[in-house]
Amino acid sequence: MKCIAVATVALAALTEVAQAHYIFQYLTANGARGSLFQNIRPVPNNSPVTNLADPSLRCNVNGASGSGTTTVSVAAGSSVSFTSDTAVYHQGPVAFYMTKVASASAADGSSDWFKVKEIGPSFNGGQSTWNLGSTYSVNIPSQIPAGEYLLRIEQLAIHNPGGVPQFYIACAQLKVTGGGSGNPSPTVKIPGHVKSTDPGYTANIYNNFKSYTVPGPRVATY
Repeated sequence: MKCIAVATVALAALTEVAQAHYIFQYLTANGARGSLFQNIRPVPNNSPVTNLADPSLRCNVNGASGSGTTTVSVAAGSSVSFTSDTAVYHQGPVAFYMTKVASASAADGSSDWFKVKEIGPSFNGGQSTWNLGSTYSVNIPSQIPAGEYLLRIEQLAIHNPGGVPQFYIACAQLKVTGGGSGNPSPTVKIPGHVKSTDPGYTANIYNNFKSYTVPGPRVATY
């Protein structure tokens, strides 16, 4: 009976941890928040991606196709926001990436991506502060050409030094209007955008943590 009780407690703890993860499942565009997974490729659960070579790093598990997901038109230069089902509570950076595609609903994310924005910690008086919330916003670059894109949010949880960092990811399907003739640089492939040797991937946020570099490429210029 004692073994059963211990096992039950352990299972309950694991279940609580699993439920405590988060999913980016709402998109706000043109000033209006959509319904559940409207214009965002749905994911089956809130488990993170942890393998740096996994194609699921593009748009999460089962995110290789957006055939059942709608695409929203947004103007270049406008703001778009992702909102999670519960507030992000694992410390780590947030980054936004985009890739231009022929069809947002058909794209598998194997094309070239560029980083649009990154959010790292702030430091004050020897203390670090992370932007932990439920909504993260990004401006669609005004310089990029009109067309269809995938917009990807990535929150990298590095709260467990010595453990495997966790990627929480979602992809929205956009049709960008207006824009310019900019050529984003640099571009990267995903997977491959983050290396295990990146200092921001392996950082110990609890020991002598005074500076930080968000892993992956620099924010693109146009």
